[in-house]
Amino acid sequence: MRKLIVLSAISVFVIAAAFLYSCNNNKDAEANSAEDSLKAVVEHGRYLANNVAACIHCHSTRDFNKYSGPVIPGTEGGGGQAFSNKELDVIPGVFYAKNITPDPETGLGSWTDDEILRAMTKGISKNGDTLFPLMPYASFNMMAKEDLLSIVAYLKTLKPIKNAVPARQSMIPMSMAYPVEAVQASIDGNVRPPKTDVVKYGGYLVTVADCAGCHTPFEKGQPDFARMFGGGNTFHFDQFVVTSANISPDSATGIRSWTEEMFVSKFKMYRDHKSYDYDPGKLNTVMPTSDFAGMTDEDLKAIYAYLRTVPPISHKVAKYPE
Repeated sequence: MRKLIVLSAISVFVIAAAFLYSCNNNKDAEANSAEDSLKAVVEHGRYLANNVAACIHCHSTRDFNKYSGPVIPGTEGGGGQAFSNKELDVIPGVFYAKNITPDPETGLGSWTDDEILRAMTKGISKNGDTLFPLMPYASFNMMAKEDLLSIVAYLKTLKPIKNAVPARQSMIPMSMAYPVEAVQASIDGNVRPPKTDVVKYGGYLVTVADCAGCHTPFEKGQPDFARMFGGGNTFHFDQFVVTSANISPDSATGIRSWTEEMFVSKFKMYRDHKSYDYDPGKLNTVMPTSDFAGMTDEDLKAIYAYLRTVPPISHKVAKYPE
């Protein structure tokens, strides 16, 4: 009887130990799973911010002594890049990219997620200022919330940079430029199309990348949406002058003759830094080709598929005007 009691006690101990071990393992597994999920979110945000939405190329310092003006390492998100009517005549003044690093004094360190989302999708900063729509918040307003939150999560991992960005010098009141109707909708219902719907997914990527922002010609200071993707905006820099291309599927002046392979190769060739690590002189581009090169082949093919479906615009563009 005593032996039976001892064996029973041992059995209870073994079961309890096994239960505790199982619980600890489950907690460890849950912790590892949560950590892996967070890493996946941040990695997705890194991809979007660097290679699709290209937040980093606008909010960093770019080296235009190299092809496509790649970001100078160590300046990621620090802001300060100037955009003015000197470079593009439709810009009414001088505007500076904000510091989007987590620096608490000069960056986003004191901002909540909701405040960052409001700036990204509504164009309203933490202090209530209206942002000039060079920041493509009208496009970001159509992004899936999970993608936006991934970008926010990634921005919080950037190295804090203390950089107080100069105040803008606008020649017009922001009410004249603010696209109210384009940013009234809630982002809560936004959905990223499935990758299996290649054309819709490609259209989503084109929106996130704000391709239309540069590749749609302006008329009297406003984008001419009747000629969307027809190109023709000329950018003036000290080292070079370049005009945005017609990327509509027009057979004579656009990219109708381009195969999918040609389109994808246009970007893939710049995945190796040696391909853009040189001074092209006057044959440079403002397009962040070296950043967009980081898009996956699948995403580039989706963008190509979508651009094949937009209305063709007959508009001959001289990339490097005399």
